Amino acid sequence: MRGIGKLTAAVAVALMLMAGGSADAKETIKIGAFFDVSGPAAVIGTPTKLVADMVVDKINAAGGVNGKPIELIVGDTEGDPAKAVNIAKKFIYKDKVAAIIGPTRTGTGMAVKKIIHAGKVPAFMTVGGDPVIMGGEKLGPFDWVFKSPQRSSVAAKRLFMYLKEKGLTKIALLTASDGFGKDGSRWLDKLAPEFGIEIAAKEGFNPKDTDMTTQLTNAKNAAPQAIVVWTIGPAGAIVSKNRAQLGIDIPLFQCHGQPDPTYIKLAGSASEGDRMPATKLMVADELPDSDVQKPVIQEFVRLYTEQYHYDKQFPINTHSGYAWDAIMIVAEAMKKAGSDAEALRRAIEQTNGYVGVSGVYTLTPEDHNGLDVDSMVIVAVKDGKFVMAP
Repeated sequence: MRGIGKLTAAVAVALMLMAGGSADAKETIKIGAFFDVSGPAAVIGTPTKLVADMVVDKINAAGGVNGKPIELIVGDTEGDPAKAVNIAKKFIYKDKVAAIIGPTRTGTGMAVKKIIHAGKVPAFMTVGGDPVIMGGEKLGPFDWVFKSPQRSSVAAKRLFMYLKEKGLTKIALLTASDGFGKDGSRWLDKLAPEFGIEIAAKEGFNPKDTDMTTQLTNAKNAAPQAIVVWTIGPAGAIVSKNRAQLGIDIPLFQCHGQPDPTYIKLAGSASEGDRMPATKLMVADELPDSDVQKPVIQEFVRLYTEQYHYDKQFPINTHSGYAWDAIMIVAEAMKKAGSDAEALRRAIEQTNGYVGVSGVYTLTPEDHNGLDVDSMVIVAVKDGKFVMAP
């Protein structure tokens, strides 16, 4: 019986070799991916998870990474930092993943930052806030952390460029009290003088608040030329609706986390004319043929809408391409450096000119995002759709 067992094993290996494979042909490259698949930010986290599946399918269909397929191990943080920490530890110490993608929000990203650094596994986050890739004694090292969405500082710069161009130099700020809102508030404060912008009023709110009339009334009393809101999720739409209800005709600008058909659906007709910085994905049809991102974005849109039909439940928004870019950059780095953690980290850090859905990425040891203001456009709501702002 023992001889038959050895013969069977030998036949199996021979068959694999005849098929052009090898004894370890089924070995996979494990990548952990955790998002807010449920919870308050599920509207962002769930489609991000779907895009992660989509891009892994694309990579595997093309032969995987150096002949090995990617195996995506998915976790749901539910928007809970404690759960995110547990999932990150599982990825690193139990699943032995080669890299991590996600999470969805800045708060959960900061919760796992130390865990990832201690575990020495490259993580490409899909969070909006900058602290995950900022260092210093307070924020800690970011050697092992990267992120695909534009920095809050880049979005703030792009918005201020537009405001200055339009002669809107006196603004009122409404910012959320969560990590993302605080990060935006910090950068808006810091960059305003550089662009000649005066912040006439500053109001805060809880992202779960359902009425912002007090904050808007206080903002209006400061006589600004524009109102700038920094939050993600339904709170931004509530501000837009309350502004219309109060009859405030001051132009309203949202942050780069709001370009999403859901925003227009929640705010309704009140959103007409609202403007905000966004990725080029939101106005793909308006891009000139000379834009190097256009073919990449068109392929992404084709897969998302025509092959996977994700748009039926989750219409494309500014967040849609973040997981695509993160996984693509990690996969390209793996092709060069393999799965050794330090070699992979260095290869990701040396990404130069990767043309993605959300921008053209050039990373450095100092910049673990690699996008600048040229990766963003200002969009406006017109007739219930996003268009390039005039």
